[in-house]
Amino acid sequence: MKREIITTGDGSVSIYIPELDEQYHSKHGAINEAIHVFIKMGLHHYAEISGDTNIAILEIGFGTGLNAFLTQIESENLKTQIQYTGVEAYPVTVSETSQLNYPNELNASQENFNKMHEIPWETMGLITPHFGLKKEQKKFSEIIDKEQFNIIYFDAFGSRVHPEMWVESTFSTMYNALKQNGVLVTYAAKGSARRAMETVGFKVERLPGPPGKREMLRATKK
Repeated sequence: MKREIITTGDGSVSIYIPELDEQYHSKHGAINEAIHVFIKMGLHHYAEISGDTNIAILEIGFGTGLNAFLTQIESENLKTQIQYTGVEAYPVTVSETSQLNYPNELNASQENFNKMHEIPWETMGLITPHFGLKKEQKKFSEIIDKEQFNIIYFDAFGSRVHPEMWVESTFSTMYNALKQNGVLVTYAAKGSARRAMETVGFKVERLPGPPGKREMLRATKK
């Protein structure tokens, strides 16, 4: 399936799939969206309410590695140990990663970003003393983890493209993968997704969305 590099509203790039008319990140700003949804509403929120300094994160849709890269940067700022697992069925290519401008836009380490894409799949690699990354190449339906994670970044394609990702069975898998009081954050705010989360046991909040989107969802395992 053809993939193209595009520039989003904040100057950072994303990947666009013409056949699906879908992009990996918001056209209004890839970095702005990721910081708002996953860092502020996810990582910062969980660190504040829990006080944990050792956090396990699961990302549904590793994609460009942007969310992981931002989290690695924040692990240094928060002085927090983070073990990060990114699940991706169709990894980006070396040619595509070479065109991603996130280190430059964030004034951050190109070396660390490169490491994230260069470490072998299925192996935990240490990117920095505070941040370990394991990339797993598999479909989301193959996730069988039980109470392993404090935070889930749910960054799958939207329901128009992948409706099977936004149903009760998927969120049941996510619920099982989280530890007690763990949180799941996603850019989506569709009512059917919220109801599916609530049906499997999550307490769900509607929150202000990133630029270009009115709302997003945060679900907590109580």
